[in-house]
Amino acid sequence: MRTDYKIVIIGAGMAGLAMAARLKLSGETSFVVLEKADSIGGTWRDNTYPGAACDVQSHLYWFSFGEQPDWSRVYATQPEILHNIELFAEHHHLHEDIRFGTEVTTASWREEDRTWVVRTGTGSEITAEVLVTAWGQLNQPSYGEMEGRETFTGLSVHTARWPEDLDLTGKRVACVGSGASAVQLVPAIAGQTEHLTVFQRSPNYLLPRMDRALGDEERQDLLNDPAGYTSLRDSLYHERDRWADGLSLDSNPVRDEFQQISLNHLEQQVPDPELRERLRPTYEFGCKRVLITDDYYPALLRDNVDLVDTAVERIEPEGVRTADGRLHEVDVIAYATGFKSLLVAGGVEIAGRGGRSLRDAWQQGPEAYLGTTVSGFPNMFMLYGPNTNLGHHSILFMVESQIDYAVRAIEALAEHSAAAFDVRPEVMAEHNDRLQEQLTRTAFAGSCTSWYKTPMGKIVNNWPGSIEDYRQATKDFTVADYEILRTP
Repeated sequence: MRTDYKIVIIGAGMAGLAMAARLKLSGETSFVVLEKADSIGGTWRDNTYPGAACDVQSHLYWFSFGEQPDWSRVYATQPEILHNIELFAEHHHLHEDIRFGTEVTTASWREEDRTWVVRTGTGSEITAEVLVTAWGQLNQPSYGEMEGRETFTGLSVHTARWPEDLDLTGKRVACVGSGASAVQLVPAIAGQTEHLTVFQRSPNYLLPRMDRALGDEERQDLLNDPAGYTSLRDSLYHERDRWADGLSLDSNPVRDEFQQISLNHLEQQVPDPELRERLRPTYEFGCKRVLITDDYYPALLRDNVDLVDTAVERIEPEGVRTADGRLHEVDVIAYATGFKSLLVAGGVEIAGRGGRSLRDAWQQGPEAYLGTTVSGFPNMFMLYGPNTNLGHHSILFMVESQIDYAVRAIEALAEHSAAAFDVRPEVMAEHNDRLQEQLTRTAFAGSCTSWYKTPMGKIVNNWPGSIEDYRQATKDFTVADYEILRTP
């Protein structure tokens, strides 16, 4: 069997780059990374809005292999994260393995020679033994299907497509949305605007961030003491993993503690009782993403900032019309309305055995075995796949576990003289039945609506337990879980 590459990786965000680096470290060089943009970085390349930052501590938000970054803050901002991603790619000499400006349109399993055929927007065709999808889940902006959006005569921007030279000085600005990007954007732009109106669909639980700059001596001490750096990562890792208990649907000490911290945070930062009630969530703690910020509530207290919690009815040429009939006239509308989930095929048409599409296989909602392999799609490994998202920790630990699992599987192909592995349908079904049963006991199954679940209520994004649970589940590649396909 001859192919162009042994492995094709789709996407040069953090997951795709880490997969490439890990392959190189294992001695594998027959791979290519296909990236539709002209630079690396994925979500950290795309999200350049004012205030963009990570909500996981810097020293926890990195991979365990390679050089550890010299972080300048407890919580790193977007420019620093992107800079360190670029250093990571340079350190592992990854640019030579990336084809930029190469958008994958289809990937098809070819049964006769047990290969993946990947086609790009330019019409080129690439064959490989193994397909790795690393396109992430959240990079296509969503505008919330707002009626009349195209009629607005002012400037419309999305947080994930922020213009580099946008000056909001003296402008009347609407921020539509109050979620993860909004709580970073609003404090960052409130002081520039003449007036800022924040449109809130539902309030969120906020936890204090306690961010700060790291001193030069503190940073140098960490760089000079690798064991101390590792110890810091380990302590943060175990502290955050304890938070998984706080995402239970039932009351327990950890959940109750965090909910009380959140409510205290609201009480301490918002003295106005009427505004405070409008900002108080009525759903279960953890049902939606819990946000971490110190300056969002204070920004709402500014004289030039208003919070509107009446539903947006439509967008009009002059501004935003709410359900009470009021027109909020603005010059700029900033959509902090999140993303279209790319969990279903990421915009790529994927066809597995018998020509069955991944979209058809996932009609009832995306699912995979360990969030990584899908029955009927041999030698396909998904990074940040179904049910691998977290509400309490760094997603990079999940991704690294998946990468290690995929590398062990690729190595096992040679050990078993196999052309491909295809996870057995009964193994995947049993895993997902157990997973969904566990998820019913988490806050993700609560009364709110969220991007974690389908309209029918199936939770397709999140993992129900701790990082340690997932690491144990993926530490071994068990060949018996898979059908072995031989070369014809």
